[in-house]
Amino acid sequence: MISVLIALGRGALVSSVLPSYRGHRYPVEVISHCVWLYIRFPLSYREVEELMLQRGVIVSHETVRRWCLKFGQAYAAGLRRRQPRPGDKWHLDEVFIKINGVQKYLWRAVDQDGNVLDILVRNRRDKAAAMRFFRRLMKKTRAVPRVIVTDKLRSYGAAHREIMPSVEHRSHKGLNNRAENSHQPTRQRERAMKGFRSVGGAQRFLAAFSGISPTSAPGDIFVPPPNTASK
Repeated sequence: MISVLIALGRGALVSSVLPSYRGHRYPVEVISHCVWLYIRFPLSYREVEELMLQRGVIVSHETVRRWCLKFGQAYAAGLRRRQPRPGDKWHLDEVFIKINGVQKYLWRAVDQDGNVLDILVRNRRDKAAAMRFFRRLMKKTRAVPRVIVTDKLRSYGAAHREIMPSVEHRSHKGLNNRAENSHQPTRQRERAMKGFRSVGGAQRFLAAFSGISPTSAPGDIFVPPPNTASK
């Protein structure tokens, strides 16, 4: 793993860790472009293979799959670290997703600007799941919100009282449209992929998808370490 410094918008610097490309014979630019194509657009691994072949790059769909599994979450995490500090008003929501025909729950948090703070796939939407999500959010963002906005699911209130009692909690169905709307891209991709096969697979893909999908260009998804090249 290579530690680098990434410059942020106001001249601040934060330490980031990028995945190692050691042992890969393709250039970093090819790897990142394939990962970006698969996660950013509703494409299959074979369709990414075909698109790259049109550009004169021969890479198998199985190799693309392995790259997505290895680098997808790391690229998304790097993007999030380069974003400005999250807003102080967090909207939380949960929706069901089908994994191998079994109903699971996707928890999601966004700030008042619509930036996705985190997602979590769980078997239930009870107090324990809500508490786990709250703790994960604060650890990942290194922040505590001023306000959280949720629907009337009782699990939120129970977790709020135990994890962040000093934070204002607004519970009303009509107030949470921002979080509910943030699920739409996931629903579209879920249909294109014809569902997910495992909880772990859903968590890995959706964590990468929520970070990479808003990206406008493949070159944005990572900052390459200096003086390194893929083998």
